[in-house]
Amino acid sequence: MKIAMAQMSMTKSIDKNFEKTSDFMKEAHKKHADFIFFPEIQLSPFFPQYEKVDVSDYLIDINSYYIKKMQGYCKEYKIYASPNVYLNIENRPYDASLIINSYGELKGISTMVHIAQCKQFYEQDYYTQSQDGFNVYDTSFGKIGVVICFDRHLPESIRTCALKGAELIIVPTANLKAEPLEMFEWEIRVQAMQNNVWIAMCNRVGIEGEMEFAGESLIVDPNGDVVYKGNDKEGLIVHEIDLSASKVARANRPYLDLRRPDLYL
Repeated sequence: MKIAMAQMSMTKSIDKNFEKTSDFMKEAHKKHADFIFFPEIQLSPFFPQYEKVDVSDYLIDINSYYIKKMQGYCKEYKIYASPNVYLNIENRPYDASLIINSYGELKGISTMVHIAQCKQFYEQDYYTQSQDGFNVYDTSFGKIGVVICFDRHLPESIRTCALKGAELIIVPTANLKAEPLEMFEWEIRVQAMQNNVWIAMCNRVGIEGEMEFAGESLIVDPNGDVVYKGNDKEGLIVHEIDLSASKVARANRPYLDLRRPDLYL
């Protein structure tokens, strides 16, 4: 499959962010991508850097104009997409990734499971914890799991998706230049190798308030090797990956089959 990652910068305007989203989807179509996904909360500035501010203008529902338009683009361009948005579900706000198929149908919603609360990431002020955990979706290319930003720091997140059969796990994120990016890269590489799974992580870029987002979006294969690493500039990353490599890796290194969960805490 040909995967596309929209390494985006965002403004305070939801409409301008959506216009950029639309342009990236069109570009992905022109480059014959099969699947496109985006950084964390792509239609808004990164408001969790501030404590308890009013961000209700960025909260959208599943029947919003923006989501309906993205569904329309998926149908028109014959492409799968996973936007990540600030989503209202039953009057609760979530950090949510959608899966839309190439017919424009909404196949599911994944919401952040582990919610951080620390300097510049006051996420518990804004997000509700997931009610249904980690989901893996059947697509025409293979099984795709979703792990949202901070969730990847808890190894149970990637492992749960792998145990559910994921061959590719996507990670929409918001990583800063001030953070230990080399450690973050190794974190993804080790988890890809230990779980015999592709992992693709798409990051924001640009400066917002006191935060400078790093870019450096990654694609890592099931052996833990980096097959693509982005720079710190805005742009669309398109790369061909072979999801069958996950099955090959699991046959060669059957880590999941050798687990002893009866002995674990």
